[in-house]
Amino acid sequence: MVKERARILVVGGGYVGMYTALRLQRKLKAELRRGEVEITVVTPDPYMTYQPFLPEAAAGSISPRHVVVPLRRVLGQCHVVVGEATSIDHAARTAAVTTLATADAGRTELLGYDELVLAPGSVARTLPIPGLAEYGIGFKTVEEAIGLRNHVIEQMDIASSTRDPAIRDAALTFVFVGGGYAGVEALGELEDMARYAARYYHNVRAEDMKWVLVEASDRILPEVGPDLGRYTVTQLRRRNIQVLLGTRLESCADRVAVLSDGQRFPTRTVVWTAGVKPHPLLAATGLPLTDRGRLRCTAQLTVEGTEHAWGAGDAAAVPDVTAAEPGTLTAPNAQHAVRQARVLGDNLVHALRGEPLDTYAHSYAGSVASLGLHKGVAQVYGRRLKGYPAWFMHRVYHLSRVPTVNRKARVLAEWILAGLFKREIVSLGSLEHPRAEFELAAGGKHPHDPKGSS
Repeated sequence: MVKERARILVVGGGYVGMYTALRLQRKLKAELRRGEVEITVVTPDPYMTYQPFLPEAAAGSISPRHVVVPLRRVLGQCHVVVGEATSIDHAARTAAVTTLATADAGRTELLGYDELVLAPGSVARTLPIPGLAEYGIGFKTVEEAIGLRNHVIEQMDIASSTRDPAIRDAALTFVFVGGGYAGVEALGELEDMARYAARYYHNVRAEDMKWVLVEASDRILPEVGPDLGRYTVTQLRRRNIQVLLGTRLESCADRVAVLSDGQRFPTRTVVWTAGVKPHPLLAATGLPLTDRGRLRCTAQLTVEGTEHAWGAGDAAAVPDVTAAEPGTLTAPNAQHAVRQARVLGDNLVHALRGEPLDTYAHSYAGSVASLGLHKGVAQVYGRRLKGYPAWFMHRVYHLSRVPTVNRKARVLAEWILAGLFKREIVSLGSLEHPRAEFELAAGGKHPHDPKGSS
């Protein structure tokens, strides 16, 4: 029994938000039925995206709808509000939320709460680089992943249909900025997919394409260790992928990528995966933050010095009690986020029932990364794997972690079918402008027309 009726507000529908709400839903089943607890989840999207599968979705190995988990289905006892929290007044226990109904009118709604779970996640960390806002492509959402896949195939179509060597060269040059998981896996999967697709073009060969990975530090994939990082560089270069370490993107204006080492690449594709930063909502909460803008949290996942406020995941600075060096924080990755969500949910239930809180403690198990079909690197509990075994480990691990049996079965079925049949190389770029043909038929302008309205 909870001590008194509690309104729990979960801000964010990602790993932490969904898994925390799911844990609360299971632990407080009787209280929810009696109306003693109310759980509200505020999220900009009505689904949770399993981001480790985005590269495979971009390559066409997994259907986009199987990369996401519908929140209303798994959180049947929670109230899911599709909207964006813009500010939080914790002293008044209210959150200002812009919903789909109020966004056009520029209004916000105030949601009251008794317990707050802050899990807004992170956003892309961009820099004031000329041309980046106009031509850069992100890689954090399923929409961006599918858009990038369509874009790459579209560039191959452009190269195949033009007689202008400058347009052809720019269309077949793909620049990825950032040597972390997102950048390396996206590059590896898409290069693999494009190499396969090239066999169906009579005048585009795999050797005609130029793939460039730009990384500001002196190594890539730091999570898997220096040895596997060097191995990854070697494997990418064997595939004629240029890996430029200690190099920065200085401009991509006018569709020309200018690098800090003086190289210039005319390109129609610049993919930005150079890190993330805490969600800007945190700055509008008045809660204690670190120098890097993350929420200061305790090892029990409460907000430091604040009652009735909780945090975990990318947005939270959580002490790593298993680290030998004092002051070490847990890494902002899915491995910690999912486990923190379980402890957070349990601790919130403990707090409601007047019970002592648990301490979050998890030793880093390792990392796995895919470099394309049947290629990968992994470091798990100190053991290093390369090539096919690492790729297989990558698939097994993420299949075990993707939420719900429904999604596991569908993803596994798609992998089996992909092994039996050929890759899909269809571009559905028109999905980004679904009304284009109707607007044109009705006398409007085509979206690609510079004189058009969109």
